Amino acid sequence: MKTTEFFAKKGKTANVLLSSGAICVLLLGIAIYSSGWIDNELKVKPLVISSALFLIMTALLIGKLRGLKDKSPLITLTANTFQGRTAPLTKAFGKGEWVDVKDINLETSGGDRLVVVTLANQEKYTGHLSKMMKSIAIDKERNELNIMYSASEIELSPEQLLETFQSYWKESTEKTMPA
Repeated sequence: MKTTEFFAKKGKTANVLLSSGAICVLLLGIAIYSSGWIDNELKVKPLVISSALFLIMTALLIGKLRGLKDKSPLITLTANTFQGRTAPLTKAFGKGEWVDVKDINLETSGGDRLVVVTLANQEKYTGHLSKMMKSIAIDKERNELNIMYSASEIELSPEQLLETFQSYWKESTEKTMPA
């Protein structure tokens, strides 16, 4: 049985970690300076803002560092199913079946090009999605479920990922059609 797995880019992960670390150091420096440690003058607004941003960035950095241990694929495609972990929605969605796919296309959202898999049988999949995830994924006008996969963390371009998704979908539909 044919399976394709896509893993995280190592170079991109290193760049994200370095830039996040640099931002944390900068925010910590601003917080220390704003606290009056250097010039004995307390600056409350910059201290509060830089401290809050420092805590958020540090939490994100620690989360990314913990994720380095995970060697599992970000996207897995098989002859019958697809699944991914490139965004919170794809993680929550879990595994989808090619037989339920209605369309696969490329869309731009928030500066990222995403492969959007449209599923016609949304009731089958929405049971384990939170209310917020449902509101993101469901197109109420068409009664469809749209799951978006990002290529930004893997070794492929969005166009190559789209082609790979479409080829698996085409193969699965050819397999299920009577001769």
